[in-house]
Amino acid sequence: MGKLNLYYYILILLVSVSAVAQTPMTWDEVRQRFEKDNPTLQAGDLNIGEAKAQEITAYLRPNPEFTVSSDGTQPVPTPGPGNPWQPFVGTEETFNFSYLHERDHKRELRLESAHKGTIIAVSTQADLKRTLLFSLRSAFVSALQAKAVVQLAKDNLTYYDHLLEISRIRFKDGAIDRVDLNRLVLQRVQYESDLETSEVNLRTAKIALLTLLNDRTPIEKFDVTGAFDFNDQLMPLDQFRQIAVDTRPDLRAALQALDKSKTDHKLAVSNGSTDPTYSIWWANNPSFNFSPGSVFGRETLGASISVPLRIFDRNQGEKLRTRLDITRNEKLVEATQAQVFNDVDSGYATIDSTLNLLRPYKATYLQMSTEVRDTILYSYQRGGASLLDFLNAESDYRAVQRNYLNLIGSYLLAAAQLNLAVGREVI
Repeated sequence: MGKLNLYYYILILLVSVSAVAQTPMTWDEVRQRFEKDNPTLQAGDLNIGEAKAQEITAYLRPNPEFTVSSDGTQPVPTPGPGNPWQPFVGTEETFNFSYLHERDHKRELRLESAHKGTIIAVSTQADLKRTLLFSLRSAFVSALQAKAVVQLAKDNLTYYDHLLEISRIRFKDGAIDRVDLNRLVLQRVQYESDLETSEVNLRTAKIALLTLLNDRTPIEKFDVTGAFDFNDQLMPLDQFRQIAVDTRPDLRAALQALDKSKTDHKLAVSNGSTDPTYSIWWANNPSFNFSPGSVFGRETLGASISVPLRIFDRNQGEKLRTRLDITRNEKLVEATQAQVFNDVDSGYATIDSTLNLLRPYKATYLQMSTEVRDTILYSYQRGGASLLDFLNAESDYRAVQRNYLNLIGSYLLAAAQLNLAVGREVI
């Protein structure tokens, strides 16, 4: 009895896990999973960590130097009688400490430059996330669109199968001949083809989405859900432009690069200044250096300052390069600003054009295509319209419905494009 209960609980657990795995994911859930698991984003985060590590290196002080030297050792005896060989009597030991003193705030400027490099890395990562989110949103929209097309294909096939059943009954009653019935049966191939193609497109969209999520979930257990519709309200273009100027991380990175180039020029000027090296030493001098016959040694203390004469090398090349780099970054800022406005204007024009097409579809064409199909079908079943008229009306209905779904997909993709241009989700 205990084993049966255990098997029962395991079965419930497996069913529960399976149900959770098959729960469709919303856009917010997909985005959170993407931000957590995408390896490209994770690699970009490591770049920020590397930039922060460079700040530590930039602010390090020069290491002091310690030198031990020895001189005065007699390697061979002195020729002649009465000259005993004492090789270490004249040995002198010297202990030297030296330190390079950096002037003109070199360390502070190096740290400032490295810190601004970290800020640029953060903005660059934000821009990478912006572009990857566009790819993710596009894949998500493609999956929603493919689901809608699959459902439309299934509905059309169900509707047509119902029509075929009625037509077979009418054929038995003699209301239509076999040729018309066969033409109706052959037309079903198109509906089957629509369904098969839409299911392949759905699987392809799911594969693309799973790739971005770095997820190995089987396609059959992965699904997404969300509103597949459009909002015909659109903010003025100027508002999108202003949001883009305030938000776009690539523009922010360009401005930060300009600021960093100014700091780098200050550092280049500072590196052209002279840095002295201070030294202090202690020496144990042998006794014969002071008074002949003395048996006592002497300890001495000395100090020095070494100043390089920067006659030829005053860091002229770096000063010129960094000054030119400031001008180059100013031009890049102008180019990025122009690209931002171009992206926003293009995205706005695309979504506005799509909305102009969608509005009459929703207001008129969808209902009209259904009414025309139903009217022609009614007339055909009563002998008032030909089979060709009905097939044409049915084809027009399918085309209008498919075009409407494709336009919604285009609208959602255009919205993603405009979000990409603005730098954050505004639609």
